[in-house]
Amino acid sequence: MHLFLSEDTTGPYAQLSAEESRHLVRVLRMGVGDELLLTSGDGVMCRALVSNPDERACEVEIVERMSNYQPRPYHLHVAVAPTKNSARLEWFVEKAVEIGIDRITPVICDHSERDSQKTDRLEKLALSAMKQSLKALKPTIEKPVKLIDFLNGYDFGNCCRMVCYCAGDERHTLGETYTPGQDAVVLIGPEGDFSEREIKTALEKGFQPVTLGTSRLRTETAALYATAALDFMNSLEPPRAANTSALSQSQPTPQQPNPAPGHTQHLPTPNNGTCRHQTTTDTNE
Repeated sequence: MHLFLSEDTTGPYAQLSAEESRHLVRVLRMGVGDELLLTSGDGVMCRALVSNPDERACEVEIVERMSNYQPRPYHLHVAVAPTKNSARLEWFVEKAVEIGIDRITPVICDHSERDSQKTDRLEKLALSAMKQSLKALKPTIEKPVKLIDFLNGYDFGNCCRMVCYCAGDERHTLGETYTPGQDAVVLIGPEGDFSEREIKTALEKGFQPVTLGTSRLRTETAALYATAALDFMNSLEPPRAANTSALSQSQPTPQQPNPAPGHTQHLPTPNNGTCRHQTTTDTNE
């Protein structure tokens, strides 16, 4: 099923933007009564039916609303240095959103090869990845900020704070540092790694030194590795069900018959992970 965006999904009907409407009508050739998914990026997923397939302003009727759709038990904020080749950071944003992330902040470091980062394209890539992965919560892409200002001016609350860098011996793995269910902030440095001043400031602000293993990783690889590792660690926890509100009469779920005597009833085995694989790799080239 296709996922579309709308600015307002609170009422019984919603209107798509001109771009979304053209895609629905011209590309997908959807018509009256066709079913789709709809969200405004606020965490609510709606099931809707096309009511007026106008390619300039398509109108849909919302028939089911699922609040807190596919919730994750943690909030993830990755602060990452812009890469010399902006396409690499764009790749990270796209893949991180598909996996699951809440906030991304480009941080300008002492050794950064770029001192700026346009976020308009990152915003578009994040929206596209959100739709591709059928997510209902739009991640926040923040404006670039100097790392020192980020460390001194941001309220980190009680989240788990981790700074990933190459040098030093007093570092721990993600598995040793992070507990599933915790909110997390992860710092990923530039190709030249963090400066001693930046590491010292991060440690003073309560960040724990973390290694991503023995391999030297590019910035975007390290950032995505941390994102995927935390997602995997939290996926071992049982998921919470979404709050579903049907706006139309739902059909009763058919009752499964009991297996006949002497026959075995085969049920699908849930893929919820039975082992924990902790592979770590080191940050930044």
